[in-house]
Amino acid sequence: MEHAMQRTQERTRMMVQTGAFAALACVATMVVKVPSPTNGYMNLGDTVVLLGAYLLGPVYGAVAAGIGSALADILLAAAVYAPATLVIKAVMALVAGTLYRHLRRTEGPGAFHALGVLVTCGLVGEVPMVLGYWLYDALLLGSLAGSAIGIPSNLVQAAFGVTASTLLALALRKSGYVRKRFPTL
Repeated sequence: MEHAMQRTQERTRMMVQTGAFAALACVATMVVKVPSPTNGYMNLGDTVVLLGAYLLGPVYGAVAAGIGSALADILLAAAVYAPATLVIKAVMALVAGTLYRHLRRTEGPGAFHALGVLVTCGLVGEVPMVLGYWLYDALLLGSLAGSAIGIPSNLVQAAFGVTASTLLALALRKSGYVRKRFPTL
């Protein structure tokens, strides 16, 4: 009976954390806007998507990433992107989280190796984002070539997300409280 109660508590904790990360992804996408060299804006949404994948794991991270990011599209009056965002951000977190789990097991000592793992996972995780929005824009525009105009801004957004999530993850790894609550980090 005690084992079943612990499993229920763990499930409840993961659901609450997933909801919190979904809300955080939504807010980070909507509120924090940094001017981009491509004349657009970057946001911290990808940072939260990647951090969620590392902290919650691939599955819960994917749920939080997809729901939170799609909700931001809806609230920002870009609902046409919400279905694509739901899938793209979920796949992004699933890929980054799965790779992180695998590489984390093989991680050697030292911060340099941790840096390499986080950067690698972030970059690989961002590939579905760049490709996904390029293909979705092609669907909307009816042209692969025409939709390629969005690739540079998505690459800048990806670089920003990888950089910010890596720096935050490295800082969070130094906290005993975070390591206790999120032992997979």
